[in-house]
Amino acid sequence: MITFFNEDISFNLKHKLKTKSWLKKVAELEGFRMGNLNYIFCSDNYLHQINVEYLDHDTLTDIITFDNSEEEQTIEGDIFVSVERVQDNAKDLSVPFDDEILRVLAHGLLHLCGYDDHTDEEEAEMRVIESKYIQLFRTDFSK
Repeated sequence: MITFFNEDISFNLKHKLKTKSWLKKVAELEGFRMGNLNYIFCSDNYLHQINVEYLDHDTLTDIITFDNSEEEQTIEGDIFVSVERVQDNAKDLSVPFDDEILRVLAHGLLHLCGYDDHTDEEEAEMRVIESKYIQLFRTDFSK
């Protein structure tokens, strides 16, 4: 089950049911079964505090993913998303906010599927896969 929450902001994700179906399909295509996955939309300040408290990183970020899975090939986790950071990134990258939020949602899920982005090579691979799944959303789930 995929659930969307707001923590300290008011945010309404467009096309929630289609987005849930798309995320389940992404997990399936990556060889995983969907368990309980929570997306928590929040502010920069809220996510910054999580970053400092849990990861000892004193930086802003658009997403933090916590893997709660206990069974192999099963997705379980909490993904915190700074809507402010996604808005800024969309503007900086000259892409629509709707595309950037999809990228971030996919990015968190891909972390739970075992992908990392610590090196330039890993980050480039993640971008290619994210783009592939954004295209899947556009072609199969946006109708």
